[in-house]
Amino acid sequence: MCGCFATFQPVEAIRKLFGAVNSAPADARPSWNIAPSQRALVVRRHPENGERRIDLLSWGLVPHWTRDIRDARRPINARAETLATSPMFKPAFASRRCLVPVDAWYEWQVTPDGKRPFAFARTDRATMAFAGIWESWVTPGTGKVLRTFTVITTSANAMAAPVHNRMPVIIQREDWPIWLGEVAGHATDLLHPLPDELTLAWPVGLAVNSPRNNGPELLVPTGELVP
Repeated sequence: MCGCFATFQPVEAIRKLFGAVNSAPADARPSWNIAPSQRALVVRRHPENGERRIDLLSWGLVPHWTRDIRDARRPINARAETLATSPMFKPAFASRRCLVPVDAWYEWQVTPDGKRPFAFARTDRATMAFAGIWESWVTPGTGKVLRTFTVITTSANAMAAPVHNRMPVIIQREDWPIWLGEVAGHATDLLHPLPDELTLAWPVGLAVNSPRNNGPELLVPTGELVP
């Protein structure tokens, strides 16, 4: 699974990188520890004019057909293997795919002494794009719209597998138009792990375990970088 991630580049720089035409959300801030239920930057294709937008959406998918949000599962991850067939995810996968800008993500390795956190990033430290899907849910009686997203995961590559058996699907920049539905292509062909040679992993401190902790010190290595 993917339970926490970091997006800390300047918001305006992220907006330009992803080619979003709207202004960056005024209340968006860099974060080194984005946790489930929190809001994160998400890039979507506008369904009417086709333009890319960047907005803050809540992490934890609420399908549009949800009756009572108090009973909603709000999954933070969706498995790539069942994305196109799951009743919960299939409609969004067909028409509401999105990109989640990310600079690093965290995963926990189970050891005899407890869970040990690791950070992952691209070897060139470039901002990545998690594959995601999004939904709009209308609050009954008020008409207020809640927009949410979930991150798609796949089997881990050789770099991530010693820590966890799953990892986020990362869409390469040249494939962003296919994933967003801007050009023809098979989105299912993009649901694979990041190549081993592009993946960097390193152990970090236990402070990342609490979402109350949020700063660049969370990514300071406590051991050797791999590779």
